[in-house]
Amino acid sequence: MSESRETASPRRPKGEPRFPEGPAPDPAGSHFERRIRSFQPRRSRVTPGQGDALRRLWGVWGLDIDGRRTLDPAEMFGGLPVVLEIGFGMGEATAQMAADDPSTGILAVDVHTPGQGNLLALAEKAGLTNVRVANGDAIILLREMLTPDALDGVRVYFPDPWPKKRHHKRRLIQPEFLDLVATRMKPGAVLHCATDWEPYAEQMLEVLTAHPGFANTEPGGGYAPRPAFRPLTRFEGQGLDKGHVVHDLLFRRV
Repeated sequence: MSESRETASPRRPKGEPRFPEGPAPDPAGSHFERRIRSFQPRRSRVTPGQGDALRRLWGVWGLDIDGRRTLDPAEMFGGLPVVLEIGFGMGEATAQMAADDPSTGILAVDVHTPGQGNLLALAEKAGLTNVRVANGDAIILLREMLTPDALDGVRVYFPDPWPKKRHHKRRLIQPEFLDLVATRMKPGAVLHCATDWEPYAEQMLEVLTAHPGFANTEPGGGYAPRPAFRPLTRFEGQGLDKGHVVHDLLFRRV
């Protein structure tokens, strides 16, 4: 990742975190087995504003997914129901959903440092207290740090589609992921996925429909209309302008 102007000099020793008070470069380290990951860390410039938010707010609203402790989401949010959002990009939609529904806590996970800083800045600006920003691998968070029935919902919006056939095994929405996430969701909790990649939408629908732990909220099956609580993001708008079709899938934990 390229340096922002305020952190470019002097040069950091290799392996030293850019923001000592902020997210760790590799929070889980080598403590867990290596596996095929469903995400690709993106390297882009952290702006001065994002860097400032990371330094000031990470200790308040941020957490590293190190796999070494058990979290109590309800305690983190003062007893609010908690939804896990996996992959939030630059955080605009997350901040909007948190502002629109202050009665729900959002535990938002991503590995994109500029996005982490941007979401923290947005949360501070809007005076939000129902957002926490988690840095690292969502699988380690689910498997090692959350207890059964800990979540009131899970959101996976526009995950990497890994379009090449040889990369399909990297897609997040697979039977093995559903096995894991189902154990962490309360009965009745909703898994909400959205994608503008048609072949991935078809795969999502197939594996979700086949999984015994989930039931489609659409009475006739198939895709759901975009619910009003999911904002239309800038990324989504660009896709729509290109003729992409966005599919929402809402499946309830049974």
